[in-house]
Amino acid sequence: MEQAYKTVKHEANDEFIQQKSRFIGYVRPVQTEEEALAFIEEKKKYHWDARHNVYAYVLRDGNVRRFSDDGEPHGSAGVPVLDMIVKSGVTDVVVVVTRYFGGILLGVGGLVRAYTQSAKLALEAGEIVSVQKCVQCRLVCDYNMYGKISSLIPADGGIIDDTDFSDTVAMNFHIPPEKFDTLSKHIADQTCGKIEPEIKGEKFFQI
Repeated sequence: MEQAYKTVKHEANDEFIQQKSRFIGYVRPVQTEEEALAFIEEKKKYHWDARHNVYAYVLRDGNVRRFSDDGEPHGSAGVPVLDMIVKSGVTDVVVVVTRYFGGILLGVGGLVRAYTQSAKLALEAGEIVSVQKCVQCRLVCDYNMYGKISSLIPADGGIIDDTDFSDTVAMNFHIPPEKFDTLSKHIADQTCGKIEPEIKGEKFFQI
């Protein structure tokens, strides 16, 4: 599985009117098909009175891509939503576009443009972010070394997550794996080899 990818930062929505039809685009970051389907069902129940609840989702795990036209002409709704997700380069995301019919037929071309625009607005509202796999680390130092080390970590590309002040100072931080060795060397140089960060695990973080 890749070390970095793009997704949306948070759940969001946006809407617009096209020829009296109301299009509401929803987006949510998800990691499993169950989460995606639960979100779709949630919107279908909320908008039970809408003519269509079109959706598409893309997941990294298993390279899953799914869509539904939900009663719109074949290829005029779900595919444009999916295409916009793919074109935006995002994954682990689900988009639902709800349409309240305004009484004017848009034609296949009009529907494609409307659903594409709605998906685009939803993704923009959710804020596309880059996510990278990092190593989660911990180190313990004396107070007299705290200032020096706490400035070394961000200088070498790490981000301090939290700091525990007791008899000593314990710092938890994350850093891209390819930058860990350089940081470790700089910390060793500054502490005469007395302090060495310990890798505790791996996790994806926004960058």
